[in-house]
Amino acid sequence: QSKNGQVDAVFDHLGGASFRRSFNMLAKGGVLVCYAIASGLKDTGNTLLPFIKALIQIGWWTVMPNGRNAYFYNIWEGKGSKNFQVQLKESFVELTSLIERGVLKPQIAARFPLTEIIAAMKLAESRTAYGKVVLLP
Repeated sequence: QSKNGQVDAVFDHLGGASFRRSFNMLAKGGVLVCYAIASGLKDTGNTLLPFIKALIQIGWWTVMPNGRNAYFYNIWEGKGSKNFQVQLKESFVELTSLIERGVLKPQIAARFPLTEIIAAMKLAESRTAYGKVVLLP
């Protein structure tokens, strides 16, 4: 996070209004990676319409001369291929490494002991938490 509160990267799984907020958080040269559209699915029950809206928004942001980029990353593309599990594992190993080195700092909304899983799930499902809900052993 920079001094003015902007960030270099945002990983957004909600889509919709969250997608726009995430893009607005980006510093010049920053990148938004949308990898799901959970909020749009809740609102419409339609899986295609929110996805199309997200792709149109990404296309618009990509052509705008604002110094920021947005991408949709389909983590399940090719899941039937033999290389999928290997590539997925490599991606998560790299992501974990970036977090451990402090390069990426995930936003954590709340931490709950495993014994409070019901409260944790209620918060996560409420879609009001800004960041991840973490369960602790």
